[in-house]
Amino acid sequence: MANADRSFDLVVVGSGPGGYVCAVRGAQLGLRTAVIEKDPLPGGTCLHWGCIPTKALLHSAEVLETARHAARFGIEVSEPRLDLERVQAYKDKVVQSNARGVQFLFKKNGVTSLRGYGRLAGGGHVEITPEDGEPYTVRGKAIVLATGSAIRGLPGVAFDGRRVLHSDDALALRAVPKSMIVLGAGAVGVEFASIYASFGSKVTVVELLARMLPLEDSDLGAEIERAFRKRGIDVHTGARVESVQTSEDGVRIRAAQDGTAVELSAETLLVAVGRKPRTDDLGLERTAVKLDARGFVEVDVHLRTAEPGVYAIGDILPTQALAHVASHEGVNAAEHAAGKDPHAIDYDKVPSCTYCDPEVAAVGLTEEEARRRGHDVVVGTFPFSAIGKAKILSDARGFVKIVAERRHDEILGVHIIGPHATELISEATAALALEATAASLIEAIHAHPTLAEAMHEAALGVHGRSIHI
Repeated sequence: MANADRSFDLVVVGSGPGGYVCAVRGAQLGLRTAVIEKDPLPGGTCLHWGCIPTKALLHSAEVLETARHAARFGIEVSEPRLDLERVQAYKDKVVQSNARGVQFLFKKNGVTSLRGYGRLAGGGHVEITPEDGEPYTVRGKAIVLATGSAIRGLPGVAFDGRRVLHSDDALALRAVPKSMIVLGAGAVGVEFASIYASFGSKVTVVELLARMLPLEDSDLGAEIERAFRKRGIDVHTGARVESVQTSEDGVRIRAAQDGTAVELSAETLLVAVGRKPRTDDLGLERTAVKLDARGFVEVDVHLRTAEPGVYAIGDILPTQALAHVASHEGVNAAEHAAGKDPHAIDYDKVPSCTYCDPEVAAVGLTEEEARRRGHDVVVGTFPFSAIGKAKILSDARGFVKIVAERRHDEILGVHIIGPHATELISEATAALALEATAASLIEAIHAHPTLAEAMHEAALGVHGRSIHI
């Protein structure tokens, strides 16, 4: 690269859902933009090892379950059979198609792609180390760190890709384990538990905290546990793992649950206890960038670090580790770097989605958090069992729960478990962004027959007026 080509208005380190969106938005605003990526294709963890491939496997699992129960709809099919090799090929095709889509966006918007490992070099410079070749430096008037996160392991337990797995391993299995222990009942853990239970594994979920999906409203955690148990998935909550032993035959774990020793064994153990920010070896020591006690980058409301001209977005921040959060942060950082004044992100109104079976989605405050903050809370809940469309789908599990403030009727949070919850949450996200009231949702006519009628009925429930229960 010639020296004349090494100066940019915006340099983004990392091309995940935060980085590539940031780069595209910067280019749209007229900034000469480059994005640095260490891997062969853009897209980051979300596209290659997270959001997209896991949801592809979950869709295969959903199709398999639908085929198994087709007779309830009057459709006779032969016994469905899982072909994991073809499932993996389908998943890989989806990933590659999306990666090519990101490359197209770079080309369309004039974003320069630079392959290599990027490190801050101070003074507005980033050093790039290619896989082959000598390191070189580029300069950016603004630099955005979007390096994402890495898998967090269990102390003293080594991943071997055979008996002890992490999420990347679980995405690439070429044979379905006869049995699997999933350690961690957050979004990643319950999604893989759901996938492999549908694929035929005997699955056991072990969670340290008192309930599944511990970051969600407690009613959602209780309902997903009931649903999992009904599917034949064993669940142990409030269980602290004390030892893990591997052998040629499998894995054995010992845990303490309510003062009682619990011993579990399986062919494989999937460790899904979270992720950590990827801030090592970024050259931060050459700058004024600061990390908090947990290793996350500290930024202000505009995503600026303590180093002039350097921003940070996505999983390296102590905000929700979600692709759509990173993308939104990327847009804000790019717009601020271009001299705009973007609205600060309201992290209380970020939707979360878990694509297990049944699906779980939420936005806003949980009932517990709303009460903790001193709100006078009123709740409306409506079950899908009373919704005609849910009965048509033969999936009437779960409910919609609306948490509202009594005096002003403002909707503080919406929590859904049930069919297509991850799509239904968008209405609630818009409602919270517009500071809607339960009364305004009541006045909004919802089409019949749709699953969204449960949202309308839950709003009616806030006012004690639900019709169909």
